[in-house]
Amino acid sequence: MDPNNVVAYEALAADYLALDRLSDAEAALERAKGHKLDSLLLRQNAYVLAFLNSDMPSIAQQVAWAAGRPGEEDMLLSMQSDTEAYYGRLTKARQCSRRAVESATRADSREAAALWQVNAALREAEFGNAAVAKRDVTKALALSRGRDVSEVSGLTLARIGDQEGAKRIILELEKNQPSNIFLHVYWLPLIKATAALNRGNASQSLALLESSAAYELGTAGASINNLYPAYVRGQAYLQAYNGTQAIAEFQKLLDHRGIVENFPTGALAHLQIGRGYVMSGEISKAKSAYEDFFALWKDADPDIPILNQATSEYAKLR
Repeated sequence: MDPNNVVAYEALAADYLALDRLSDAEAALERAKGHKLDSLLLRQNAYVLAFLNSDMPSIAQQVAWAAGRPGEEDMLLSMQSDTEAYYGRLTKARQCSRRAVESATRADSREAAALWQVNAALREAEFGNAAVAKRDVTKALALSRGRDVSEVSGLTLARIGDQEGAKRIILELEKNQPSNIFLHVYWLPLIKATAALNRGNASQSLALLESSAAYELGTAGASINNLYPAYVRGQAYLQAYNGTQAIAEFQKLLDHRGIVENFPTGALAHLQIGRGYVMSGEISKAKSAYEDFFALWKDADPDIPILNQATSEYAKLR
């Protein structure tokens, strides 16, 4: 490898992170630093590594590096918004997302601004704030209707049960991207499976997710991946009263943290595993899983719907 090829180091570090080979990722980043190489993607990789190592000072260092850099600041601010949300600090997450959108807008990047807005919308959907999620999707689509923004918008609308809204985006994507293979084997099945789940059709949801299984441990291009098919599949198994299979799916998010990174479903997976253990009658393990979730969310905003649900469920286990 050319020691002065920054792209090679970017790819190497990203690959190691996706494989959860954190020491190798750190070594690659250090080698790049030793050759005085620097870039936004290297900084993103360094941020993810710091998050996975719970190295908060290094996280702050990467955000500080990007401050005031047009076209770079917004990315790190959006990443920080996910970290805040991962720990349930939703007010701070919203603040970071707003700053990310504003920064991207100032840099004349409407597509990036829309991505950060719809990323925030998806988080709101996962936390149970359907009205906020729908509002943020509307804002994102007003900025851009690019493929990545539309994919995440469709998923978000499906997550909150807006069947008609999700269907409109599915039809738009099918019309505008007829030959995009990844769209048709990953994103559209994921959106449709989520919609089926909200209709109470777990078997259809599981069938639709079969095509994504071969791709979910990879990356999804410019938009998110974060093992979303596994998360939705786990919820489908919960709906089908199959706690054991649900646990296996949610466990994937804990076993592949380098893919999930700092997206909040990584924290929510502990809660979902707890629900799976309750369904399986393993109350001691369920309590432990709930407590793992509460430990991550010890500083969470108290008014988040999914937190209130979890607290109520846990109280019944005592």
